[in-house]
Amino acid sequence: MIVKVCGMRDAENIRQVEQTGADWMGFIDYDRSPRYVKGVPEYLPASLQKVGVFVNASLPHIQERIADWRLDFVQLHGKESPDFCQQLRPTGVKVIKAFSLHTPEDVQATEEYVPYCDYFLFDTPCKEYGGSGKTFDWELLTHYQGSVPFLLSGGLNPTSLEALSAFHHPQWAGIDLNSGFEQAPGIKDAASLSTFIHSFKQNKYNF
Repeated sequence: MIVKVCGMRDAENIRQVEQTGADWMGFIDYDRSPRYVKGVPEYLPASLQKVGVFVNASLPHIQERIADWRLDFVQLHGKESPDFCQQLRPTGVKVIKAFSLHTPEDVQATEEYVPYCDYFLFDTPCKEYGGSGKTFDWELLTHYQGSVPFLLSGGLNPTSLEALSAFHHPQWAGIDLNSGFEQAPGIKDAASLSTFIHSFKQNKYNF
């Protein structure tokens, strides 16, 4: 089960979170986010997979970030088309497409992206792009019959283990952690993350 910690910026905090047992680390390239990374982080994790998070960015800009941030994944959080996802394939990175789920029709919208994405990320709808810090109705995922594995996002925090233990889906591949573990925007509570991730992974085979 994959654990992604997103919204990282500070070099020392990145080093701390790198030791928590997380698998992926996300860096947000969206200037309206309080976790926006303007340039290249002073430190990039060596032992974690690096995910760049973009919102309606141009292909050349994403390609530049892939090189500068040495990305393993590109996560698309805007209105990017299936064709745009296909254009990213030759870059060599894996593609994650985020979807905000409110109705079963939102789940069906994933179908045309299946050939071009390695993972989906399911989150809570909100007025702006990006996460809301709130949990969506996971029952909507009973409508997801696709072959692409997905990460759960939205409102996960130190109290979420019980809910996660009750959730089951054959394509569930992991979780995305962000604001629920923050001391301030972009600054994670590494101790809390470490405790949570250890408990989650210790029990993952029961999930």
